[in-house]
Parts: sequence; structure tokens; C-alpha cells
Amino acid sequence: MSKEITRQALAEALLSEKPPVVFEALDRKYFDSGHLPGARVLPPAELGTVVPAQVAAKDAPIVVYCASDTCMNSHRAAEQLAAQGYSNVAVYAGGKKDWKEAGLKLEQ
Repeated sequence: MSKEITRQALAEALLSEKPPVVFEALDRKYFDSGHLPGARVLPPAELGTVVPAQVAAKDAPIVVYCASDTCMNSHRAAEQLAAQGYSNVAVYAGGKKDWKEAGLKLEQ
């Protein structure tokens, strides 16, 4: 089971001196319609290549999220990243839906 991060903890981490690398585990069309601030697109089909190309340090803080708490892409992505040796991966289970419902802005 992947470790999870709350909306509050993620919002604070994004404002910190060393924010996590945030990936949206959805296809580009969903990413382009709005994503968390600073997030990078991580299409599920490209999981094996996108993260290693963008995050060299295996201990770098990484947060993955997807559409909502019913979307499992982020959990699958976190498990695959752990299998690739990434040791500091968290899932924001509420995803875009939770972020928007809290009144927080998405980037286009």
C-alpha cells in the first residue's frame, strides 16, 4: 500500500523550499484541461519512461495523483515507481476533484 499525503500537507509542501515533484497520472487531454500547480503529466502508458527522464534522484519526494478518490491510476503509478526504486513516493488520493472542491486553483 502506498503512503498517502493529505491536501493540506501537499499544499504546504508545494510552498516549501524543496517542494515534491508532482505528477498527474492521467492522459494528456485531462492534464491539459487543468492540473495541480506545478504538476507534470504522467500518462499511465508512459510510466516507465517519464519519471526516470525527469527525476534522477531515487530519494526525491514525489507525489502522484489522478482524477479523484475513485481513480486508481495514482496508486498503480506509486507502486510502479516503488518497484523502480523510488523510495519517497506519496499518493494524493483525493486528486483533482478534492483539490477543486477545496476551492484551490488548477493550472491550465
